[in-house]
Amino acid sequence: MILRVLFLIGMFLLAEISQALAEWSVSGSGTIFYTDDVALFSATRRSGLDGDPSQPVLDVSRTGLGSDMVFEPGFLISNSMTTSLGRTVFSIKPQGFIFAVNPEWSQASVAVEALHAFNSNTAIRLRYFGAPDQLLGTSEVSRTEPEVEAKERVTSHVGYIRLEQRLSEHWEIRLQGRVGKRLYNDAFARRNTTFWTIGPHLYWHASEHLRLFAGYHYERGMGSGRHAVEPEEDNSYVHHFFAAGLDAELMPHLELELDFHYERNNWTSGLPDDERNGQHENIYQGTARLLYQLTDQTALTLNFQRANRGVNAFQTIDHNTNVGLGVIHRF
Repeated sequence: MILRVLFLIGMFLLAEISQALAEWSVSGSGTIFYTDDVALFSATRRSGLDGDPSQPVLDVSRTGLGSDMVFEPGFLISNSMTTSLGRTVFSIKPQGFIFAVNPEWSQASVAVEALHAFNSNTAIRLRYFGAPDQLLGTSEVSRTEPEVEAKERVTSHVGYIRLEQRLSEHWEIRLQGRVGKRLYNDAFARRNTTFWTIGPHLYWHASEHLRLFAGYHYERGMGSGRHAVEPEEDNSYVHHFFAAGLDAELMPHLELELDFHYERNNWTSGLPDDERNGQHENIYQGTARLLYQLTDQTALTLNFQRANRGVNAFQTIDHNTNVGLGVIHRF
C-alpha cells in the first residue's frame, strides 16, 4: 500500500515537473568570429542601444594586440506568467567570448530580465547585467618611479529600466535609464566608477517588413580617484551615444539588420598632471547582420562590424573589424 502511494506521488510530481519544463522557452546560439583586435572585440560587440556602449577599454595607444578567432556561445532561457495586472516574461541570458589564441581574454556575462506588459501598448523592462573580471590589458600601475605595470581587470554591474510605449500603429517610443558600477582589481581601484545613463529611443514601423529606429544616450561617470588625498588621475567622463538603423525582411526567411553608432567620450578631469585632462574620444561603428530562417527552429547568421576609435591626444586611429558566422536554435 505504501509503495503504491509513493508511486502515485512520484508520478504526480513527474507530471508537474514535465508541465513546468514545457512552459520554459530555451534557445541557444553559437557564432565563430574573426577579429583583428583582441582588446577591442568585446567593446565593439556590446556597443548598441540595448547593450553596454560605455564598456571601458584601454587607451587606444595600448591596443592593437593582434587578431584571433573567437567563439561566442549564448543561451536565452525564458518563462512567462499572466495575472490581472498583465503578462510578465522572465528571462536569463548567459553569454561568453572564448578566444582561441589568447585564452586569458576569454570572458563571460549574464543578463537577467523581467518584461511586464500592462497591455498591448505599454510595457516596462527591468534588467541586471553583470560581466565579472574582464581583462582590459596591461597598464601602468602608478606614474611614480620605478615604472610598474600590471594586468588591468574590471567587473561591471549594470541595472536597466526601460518604459516602452506604443504611440500609434507605426510609432513607438522607449525611455531608458541605467545605473551601474565598474569595479577594478586592487592595483587600479582608483579607477572604480559609478555611472548613470538616460535617453530616448524612437521606432517607426514603416511597414510589416521594415522598422527604422534612432536613439540617444547621455551618460555621466564619476571616478573614485577624484576623492584621493593626492589624486594622480580622475577617469570621470561624459558620454554621448547616438545610434540609428533598420530591421528589414528582404524576402521570406531572410532578414537584414543595419545600424550605425557614434560615440563621444569627454573626460572631465581637471588635474594638471592627468593625461586625461583635456582629452576626448570619437568612436564610429557600423554593424550588419543577415539572418536566414533555415527551419522553424533554426536560423543562420552572418555578422559584420567595423569600428574606428580615436583620441585627440594621439595621431593614430584604432580600427576593429569583426566578421562572424553563427547559428541560432530554439529547443
